Amino acid sequence: MQDTVARPLAGLEVVECASFVAGPTGGMTLAQLGADVIRIDPVGGGSDHRRWPVVGDGTGGPEAESYYWASLNKGKRSIAIDMRSDEGRELVTALITAPGEHRGVLVDNVVGRGWMANDVLTARRPDLVHVRVQGYPDGRPAVDYTVNAELGVPAMTGPEHSAAPVNHVLPAWDLVAGLTVSTGVLAALYERSRTGRGTFVELALSDVALAGVANLGWLSEAAERGTGRPRQGNHLYGTFGVDFACADGERVMVVALTPGQWRAVCTATGTTDVFAALEPALGVDLTDEADRYRVRDTIEAVLKPWFAARDSTTVHTALTGHRVLWGPYRGMAEVVAQHRAGAHPVLADAVLACGASAITARSPLRWNGDHGSAGEAPELGRETDEVLAGRLGLSDAEIGALRARGVVAGPDKS
Repeated sequence: MQDTVARPLAGLEVVECASFVAGPTGGMTLAQLGADVIRIDPVGGGSDHRRWPVVGDGTGGPEAESYYWASLNKGKRSIAIDMRSDEGRELVTALITAPGEHRGVLVDNVVGRGWMANDVLTARRPDLVHVRVQGYPDGRPAVDYTVNAELGVPAMTGPEHSAAPVNHVLPAWDLVAGLTVSTGVLAALYERSRTGRGTFVELALSDVALAGVANLGWLSEAAERGTGRPRQGNHLYGTFGVDFACADGERVMVVALTPGQWRAVCTATGTTDVFAALEPALGVDLTDEADRYRVRDTIEAVLKPWFAARDSTTVHTALTGHRVLWGPYRGMAEVVAQHRAGAHPVLADAVLACGASAITARSPLRWNGDHGSAGEAPELGRETDEVLAGRLGLSDAEIGALRARGVVAGPDKS
């Protein structure tokens, strides 16, 4: 699918030198909004180039293509350069600091490359917009899973009576950091448009995570109580929400945040009179979400038989018909089947360089109702020649010589 309207960042040129999730997510977000993002990788690929999940679930050998890498870098142009060589470093520096009103934008997460330090780059382009992703503010490394462990979140997740930490699967802080990267780029560009000044923006993953839990009020709660929040299992904290099993074994998640949503649950399940009788007995007002939370186990016990006596189709129809806030539990294979049936317009099919099919996503943002295209799946170094010629004006002979010396690489053009 091609874009039906011009993307808002069309004309903006960005250089990305980042691996794993946060930096590439930032670059992908900008690319899907129309920016021309040049991704620079080492010759042969970086540490995330073959990261799982891969085609064949790891059985295709060490060269199996990564669904992960391909999807996070779609829509970008890929150039492979030996950044250990003087020539390679000069090429990268030239690309980052190339003149032009809509150039001079860098997203990176590099460590220990003095030649890519902000002061070195700004000596060649003072108005550079440079966003650097870090683990910790002092430059030490960190990943989502180590940062999340330090925040106490795994102690709040999992079965109510378990003492072991429960790690999450989703790298949520990485994804939030990636979106913050794109926000930082756009804010710095706006400032440059007003003042002509460049900006060096540093973003630490640990700060993203700390800001997240602080802004949710979790740290204030722990400070007041002197202890962390106890585990709640699948119950939502501070309101009513929990999962129920239907007669056929399917499970649904039911949530009641507001008085209207609570009334919808009662009406759908025929329990309005039961709960009206329980309120004075328990000394609660179930239109208040704090009271619903306090007696959550009682509410669950009252509702559980209604779900257990009905198959999932009947339950789904009743909950939807009464506008209950709910959702079914599905496996990812079921989500794939829904996509195949056309249920999720934000998803898109792609063909990887190896010929394998993949499912990826368009931008969640809809511009005048249009998600836009997902962006072409990348291939390591595919646009090396194109970028060196178009951005730096190198001739075919010069590019050929660089290839021969191993300074740059890309697919064989013959």
